[in-house]
Amino acid sequence: MATRSGFSSKIGFILAAAGSAVGLGNIWKFPFEVGEGGGAAFLIMYLIFCFILCFPVMLTEIAIGRKTQLNPVGAFKSLGFKNWAIVGFLGILSGVFILSFYNVVAGWALGYFIEMVQGNFSIGEQFGIFTNNAVLISIWSALFMFATAFIVSKGISGGIERASKILMPVLVILILSLVAYSFTLENAMKGVSFYLIPDFSEITLEVALNALGQAFFSLSLGMGALITYGSYVGKKDNIVSSAAFITMTDVGIAFIAGLMMFPFVAYITGGTMEGVDGGPGLIFVTLPGVFESFGPTLGIIVGSVFFLLLSFAALTSTVSLLEVPVSFFVDELKIKRNKAVWIIAAFIFLLGIPSMLSQGSVPALNKFITYPSGTTIDFMTFIENMSSNTFLPLGGLLITLFAAYVWKKENLMAEIEEGFPGKFRGSFLSKYISFCVCYLCPIVLSVIFLLTISDVYFGINLIDYFTN
Repeated sequence: MATRSGFSSKIGFILAAAGSAVGLGNIWKFPFEVGEGGGAAFLIMYLIFCFILCFPVMLTEIAIGRKTQLNPVGAFKSLGFKNWAIVGFLGILSGVFILSFYNVVAGWALGYFIEMVQGNFSIGEQFGIFTNNAVLISIWSALFMFATAFIVSKGISGGIERASKILMPVLVILILSLVAYSFTLENAMKGVSFYLIPDFSEITLEVALNALGQAFFSLSLGMGALITYGSYVGKKDNIVSSAAFITMTDVGIAFIAGLMMFPFVAYITGGTMEGVDGGPGLIFVTLPGVFESFGPTLGIIVGSVFFLLLSFAALTSTVSLLEVPVSFFVDELKIKRNKAVWIIAAFIFLLGIPSMLSQGSVPALNKFITYPSGTTIDFMTFIENMSSNTFLPLGGLLITLFAAYVWKKENLMAEIEEGFPGKFRGSFLSKYISFCVCYLCPIVLSVIFLLTISDVYFGINLIDYFTN
């Protein structure tokens, strides 16, 4: 099989794959999860799970991609298991759904950047009005999708890799700049202490599973992105070290994002670390007012840098999300890359319009569906639940089962050994990866999947049910 065009360097692959994992979740979801989990104790468990459990799953996806040099659907077919191509379709569907609403939120971030540059700090108080302005949001989201499609249309080396080599270093510089400033804020060290000094009494089974779930989702596992990127890697590359560097890069950026956010939270709360909503509420509603308190000039600078950072973080993810279906169109349907990119980008933008309108513009979409639990949610939340909370853990579970028991672990180990310096099979590392892929990962991912489904759709917390 002829090797397809791919990454021109190992660092390019690492930055692109890490960029796939780094996104909005690293800026708002990770710090919020840490806060909900009691601070440093959650952080420690998250770090452990990333390297002990998620690393083998990542390595498995990259190995499947490199072995076949194909997209997620073509990969399973190429290995001789056409029935398992449904797992690849599941991954592509996940990426398409995630990108459809992710692009809307990225449009919010881009719009807030423009507002901060203009010194409009009151935008936080007008968040509902801002998101209900469908015309304005569609413009920002369309610009963001255009930037994403433009990068992907330039190919792997000339587009995705080149952009990653620029975006990722700039992203780190922006975060570190905000970390340095956040440390100067009143009560900043109380936030840092909460984040870094563990209280192990906070550890519960629920906190541990939340840390595990956050680790899995933060590394872009289960949706075919790493199979796709792995297909652009050469046989001489050491994918074990690449997967380790990707994990360290993503974890490192999530870690310093926490160092940035917790001083801000401590400044807002007066050091109590309580009473502040996490996620979009903190980012889009609370922080603009905080930036205003810094004074007009400094507030504009810090606020603009923050939302520029948020936009860059989103862009590193949207690029990989778009590349997954594009690779399918190019490999399986034989459509030229440039044409495939713009067709898919336009389709996903249109698919995201209901999510855009579900934030208040259209009441029917704002109260789209009622789950068996009795909870009524909007269209965007429904798409997020279906893709992030359902398809991703299911995809990760099926990929590990496939690698261990269908493709067989011996073939997986042989592929991982390609490019590995020295003897891999028979080493402690190979035995550990084999154990994780065959036993530990399927069991844990099954538990995560069942707990998530029961909680999200049925409102049943199985942990509380069995422990009380």
